[in-house]
Amino acid sequence: MKMNKFFGENKFIFKQENDMAFNKRISSIAPSMTLGISAKAKEMKAKGLPVINFSAGEPDFDTPDYIKEACLKAIKEGKTKYAPVGGIPELKNAIIEKLKKDNGLEYTAGEIMVCVGAKEALFDVIMTIADEGDEVLMPAPYWVSYEEIVRVSGAKTVIVPSTLENNFKITVDELKKHITPKTKALIMNSPSNPTGSLYNEKELKELADFLSDKNIWVISDEIYEKIIYDNEKHVSIASFSPEIKKKTIVINGFSKSHSMTGWRLGYAAGPKEVISLASGLQGHATSGTPTFIQYAGVEALKDTGTVEKMRVEFEKRRNVIVEGLNKIKGFKCPKPQGAFYVFPDVSGLFGQTIGGKKITGSMDLCEVILEKANVAGVPGIAFGMDQNIRFSFATSLKDIEEGILRIKQLIEGVSDVLFQ
Repeated sequence: MKMNKFFGENKFIFKQENDMAFNKRISSIAPSMTLGISAKAKEMKAKGLPVINFSAGEPDFDTPDYIKEACLKAIKEGKTKYAPVGGIPELKNAIIEKLKKDNGLEYTAGEIMVCVGAKEALFDVIMTIADEGDEVLMPAPYWVSYEEIVRVSGAKTVIVPSTLENNFKITVDELKKHITPKTKALIMNSPSNPTGSLYNEKELKELADFLSDKNIWVISDEIYEKIIYDNEKHVSIASFSPEIKKKTIVINGFSKSHSMTGWRLGYAAGPKEVISLASGLQGHATSGTPTFIQYAGVEALKDTGTVEKMRVEFEKRRNVIVEGLNKIKGFKCPKPQGAFYVFPDVSGLFGQTIGGKKITGSMDLCEVILEKANVAGVPGIAFGMDQNIRFSFATSLKDIEEGILRIKQLIEGVSDVLFQ
């Protein structure tokens, strides 16, 4: 995956002034394209351009007041010192209750690890599980950071492809084709970023039954579990049997469900031996999560209904953006069942000239849409599927409608250049 000059290079450039070398794993990491494009959109907006940002992976809602108040209360009470590395007992207990109530999973405090965001939980767990020479299975399309984290561990990612026809979900038959003696783990993400696909109970049970007797760890990223539509329900793959639970590490957090992206609060739940080792790594990396933020997390899990209000609003937006994109020539947009992204197939536009640019892939299309229509999206190549692009609908209905109109006018030739 390579970014072009419009979005920025995919490698960090260092001015080498001596013969000292950098760590090969770290210097090979590609920056997050989603963060890079979002930054580009914000930069353009700061210059006065009327940019609509469909690239952001965060809710546009403010963090609920009751969570903010809990944080301020903790600060005023002097809860500002180091916390235990793996999390304060109050938050661990609240997470244990949440997992039991919502997911049918029972854990002890030693099987819970509170982290600086779900991303740190993923990083520490993957570093603990994967090693040089191992293979980690990753269904495509995939979230951009999975591959880079696996790369740092020294392991190799093995892509398990999916199709639009199967709603971007893998099956046992597809999984079997990619398992080797080197397979160490499988990363699952339901609901999914970037597709919004949700594995139903039957599909997950088939995967769980197959994996139950395999020496393969399952890393289940469930960060979007509260953002689900059409009366569907989220099911954790760890809940099907004691056998699969022993092999599964559940990753979750507060960023998406409670609109707490900047708070950096997440957690992992899994076998004690994994959590213990991962916490050891965390102790040397971050020393744990800020104490007062953890108390805000305790309060967040006493949800007052704000999570559901946000979900209802996201569902309205999803319906509008899916309907609108499917009216644009060359777009084929499935309806996501969760998260706040759409992942339309735009390969029907490849080979055409739009806004004066020949479109050869998702990077070209996103570039011209941002440059000519001032609408930011993320090329599907960042997620392992070049024929698609990702739009986030974590923005207002007004912006969604305006963004769709601009894209439609650009692509259908009403105007080659909408903004300068």
